[in-house]
Amino acid sequence: MKPPRDDNDLTDPPFYLPQFEEAYQYIIGKYEIAPRDIGIFIPCAVRKPYSKSPSHKLFHKLFGEVFPDKSKYHVTIFGTCGTVPAELELMYPFAHYHYMLGNVKDQKIKDDFLEIETRRLIGYLEKTKDTYTHRIAYCIGVFRRAMEAAVSATGINVEIYPTQPVIDKLYDADCPFPEGSLSMQAYLDEFCSALTEMRDR
Repeated sequence: MKPPRDDNDLTDPPFYLPQFEEAYQYIIGKYEIAPRDIGIFIPCAVRKPYSKSPSHKLFHKLFGEVFPDKSKYHVTIFGTCGTVPAELELMYPFAHYHYMLGNVKDQKIKDDFLEIETRRLIGYLEKTKDTYTHRIAYCIGVFRRAMEAAVSATGINVEIYPTQPVIDKLYDADCPFPEGSLSMQAYLDEFCSALTEMRDR
């Protein structure tokens, strides 16, 4: 499978594209993830590679502050890309698409995403059920709904942040994205506290 000529060649909803299903099946079926104490799940980002996006830079700064030892945790990126171990962020097609689900108005596309991503998360959680001792996810909106559905389907525990009370406190129905952004300080503070508590168990 050859990558496209330009990073933005893949502009259709990636969860429909065969390249993403093929990459997902490779990760589920063949890719080995070394055991870690903590598995951290964070959403994908518009900018590629993900680690260069402002949000992921913020998240990784937080991880570095909480975990002096990087061998304690493993990061998985999930969302419109499927489920991607962070170390594979440059693998085709994960660095070669441009898509933002938040701008989509078509409810069928949103519903399809929820169904497809839930299935992929179920597969990934089952693959890594013995890989992580603890799991934590940082997500809102439909990404959160997919993670909640996958947890319910598998019975594999993932602590999900921000918590609903914090989301409710910051919810603004007049905003285009009423749950706000994961870069909001109140969300980050709660996530940091949860990571610290998980580290110290």
